[in-house]
Amino acid sequence: MSNLRKIVIDGNEVEVDGAMTLIQACGEAGVEIPRFCYHERLSIAGNCRMCLVEVVGGPPKPAASCAMQVKDLRPGPEGQPPVVKTNSPMVKKAREGVMEFLLINHPLDCPICDQGGECDLQDQAMAYGVDFSRFREPKRATDDLDLGPLVETHMTRCISCTRCVRFTTEVAGIHQMGQTGRGEDAEITSYLGETLDSNLQGNIIDLCPVGALVSKPYAFTARPWELTKTESIDVMDGLGANIRVDTKGREVMRMLPRNHDGVNEEWISDKTRFVWDGLRRQRLDTPYIRENGKLRKAGWGEALTAAAAAMKGKKIAGLVGDLAPTEAAFALKALVQSQGGNVECRTDNAALPAGNRSGYVGTAAIEDIDSAEKILLIGTNPKMESPVLNARLRQAWSRGANIARIGTPVDLTYPVEELGAGREALANLDALDENTLVIIGMGALTEADGAAVLGTAMSKSGGKFLVLHSAAGRVGAMDVDATTDGGLKVAVDGADVIYNMGADELDIDAGAFVIYQGSHGDRGAHRADIILPAAAYTEENGLFVNTEGRPQMAQRASFAPGEAKENWAILRALSAELGATLPFDSLSALRTAMIAANPHLGAIDEVADNDWAPLKAKKMGKANFRYAVSDFYLTNPIARASQLMAELSANAKTRASAALAAE
Repeated sequence: MSNLRKIVIDGNEVEVDGAMTLIQACGEAGVEIPRFCYHERLSIAGNCRMCLVEVVGGPPKPAASCAMQVKDLRPGPEGQPPVVKTNSPMVKKAREGVMEFLLINHPLDCPICDQGGECDLQDQAMAYGVDFSRFREPKRATDDLDLGPLVETHMTRCISCTRCVRFTTEVAGIHQMGQTGRGEDAEITSYLGETLDSNLQGNIIDLCPVGALVSKPYAFTARPWELTKTESIDVMDGLGANIRVDTKGREVMRMLPRNHDGVNEEWISDKTRFVWDGLRRQRLDTPYIRENGKLRKAGWGEALTAAAAAMKGKKIAGLVGDLAPTEAAFALKALVQSQGGNVECRTDNAALPAGNRSGYVGTAAIEDIDSAEKILLIGTNPKMESPVLNARLRQAWSRGANIARIGTPVDLTYPVEELGAGREALANLDALDENTLVIIGMGALTEADGAAVLGTAMSKSGGKFLVLHSAAGRVGAMDVDATTDGGLKVAVDGADVIYNMGADELDIDAGAFVIYQGSHGDRGAHRADIILPAAAYTEENGLFVNTEGRPQMAQRASFAPGEAKENWAILRALSAELGATLPFDSLSALRTAMIAANPHLGAIDEVADNDWAPLKAKKMGKANFRYAVSDFYLTNPIARASQLMAELSANAKTRASAALAAE
């Protein structure tokens, strides 16, 4: 039986799903309804009353459109479709009254409020409010909360929409915020004055419709109309969250999420949102050459000549770092192989099978989590490796999915069935049906028996398989086959020169001559004999393929500091010095060549179907699984350069080691 219902909204008849709320039905009909408490990804609270509409033939009072479903409306006397009005005198008067009430206690401090210019209350007061108030009483004041170093509070501005309470409870899975008191004494507060303990807490800044919750690091630094807004892709983990980078001049001022239902919905992790101060610190802005054990500044001509001289006629290994865009991996592979060298992107020794996309990406999309009945996590801690994906897993659990884990027990914000901590539990697992989604993490694949673990997991799976990567550039580098048979050990074995493109998570043994191309003075730069300064992810256009194999485009938001250049351009210039000029002199020509060799990379924002080709199950070791990420806040050079990430990391360690009182 069809669930579609006809409904007349402002004179237009539309057909919508009967389970829809009136506010959603009005959205389908192209009518905008003002709202403060309603949010499509949170439960319905129905407490701000801004979304009132008139239901003709219903009670002689306006109805909250967020809390009433289409199927609850009564038809007309002759069976006509129910009629809803959103612009009648009754609705206009009701909205003006609600706005007047909301502003009774709201401090009119817009000139100093960080939300000014992008404030829902401001916009809706202009559109639906009146130009006077009948209230002359003194305004109520409320103490501000201390929620930690990320979210600054001005609770006098709070309109009790409870979005922050619903988000932290339902999506982030923490129970530290709530509302106390009644009437004028009602206030949002945190339990026993606790600070928030979540990797997703920054999202309540976006959710707050007024200036009660604002970004502490960004506070008082810019106004929205001063910022240049650029759409980009996040590289802090393998999820590939869609973000907007806001710049003022050459400085990145903040990062905000963009909505993408298939990837990050509209959430981003705190590392993604607040890592921007790391883009300003410890930057490499000029080439360096090591002489007599010390690095000295050099010009580009001298540095490239020295690099080419060091590479000519030598055995070369090229390493692709975790944050490198796909174009840079493609260019490095072409350059190193033209010199007869090896190139490798699996710098953490992950046993990812080259050429078998079902083995290094999987066959499932992130969206499959939403409909999965059973989910099995193998050797992964998604709360650390991809907090936004973990929130999606929590949503699946709240809808009734059964989630099981093979790995060390850790709190994931939702209950999981523990099957065992080690490889034995995986070996003893029964074959899974096609309704079970298997998610395997890098922690399971980076040990010595990683290939055996992957083979066993694939042989047990019913075909819905997802590899959760912790490095943003890894899938793209695997797609352009920046790999060597035998992995990292074979690639660097006996190499005279190692060309290190941003691989900062490994130690390079003494002996080899190291050319480092990267953006930050991190581990790789300390070991280098020649440093070639490169752009960070916000400073160049690049293609990143996320953990499900979806190619996405990151746009340049600002320019690299000093003499630093784009990654592909450095490799192109070096190839000319080597006398083996790469066959492209622009990024578009490079992309054309890359897509000709790998056509699926041209299908931007599409998840390709990968043929299921399970590896053979071999004998595994005995150890328990270790997780790939131990410190969420310090996983890459940009994060390690950030003062705020260092503070958050220290706070997390303190919280983990805090002694609990013996009861």
